[in-house]
Amino acid sequence: MKYFLSVIRASQLFSGVTETELTSILACLDAKKISFPKETYLMHIGDTAESIGLVLSGSVLIIQEDIWGNRQILSKAGPGQTFAATFACAPGAVLNISVVAETPVTVMFLNVKRILTMCTAACSYHSRIIRNLLGELARHNLLLGEKVSHMGQRTTRAKLMSYLSNQAQKRGAYEFDIPFSRQQLADYLAVERSGLSVELCKMRDEGLLEFHKSHFVLKV
Repeated sequence: MKYFLSVIRASQLFSGVTETELTSILACLDAKKISFPKETYLMHIGDTAESIGLVLSGSVLIIQEDIWGNRQILSKAGPGQTFAATFACAPGAVLNISVVAETPVTVMFLNVKRILTMCTAACSYHSRIIRNLLGELARHNLLLGEKVSHMGQRTTRAKLMSYLSNQAQKRGAYEFDIPFSRQQLADYLAVERSGLSVELCKMRDEGLLEFHKSHFVLKV
């Protein structure tokens, strides 16, 4: 775990925790580090979650799949970001999502009961983790709200414009990289990849944007 201390300390969940405190609190929270190969399912639809996952290296995709295998990407988590926090904090809640390794990934799992139950020492940093967890839950809700906003658009172009505009506003720049490949972006926006590619080329020909793989430049 020592190798990943810098990643853990930089995460929102452990914001404000010193390195000395971190060693103690990881033991208190029954932290477990596990590595998974690419494309491995870390969690499946229908499971229940008792732990929060914190990505230490690599990345995971949070997806929804129907019984025919159609996939929709809800979000992506990289180093320092969490997943399954909402489900873990709702005892007995059944997952309606799956978590799959986009790359070889190393994850730290934290027992949510240990987080939400104050230890006998009532340590100040434990209270800080609980406050940080509330912030993480709020962040996940905001990301879901953004996706709902994009999905609410009627056409592929409108969905693309909503998403790309949001990315530019977040970064305060018209040139940026997105975290998705072309297929992943299509899965995220719930459109066909071919239709997405056609629309992107039309927008480029109309002078609305330039792109190369996951790099975009918006023309305004």
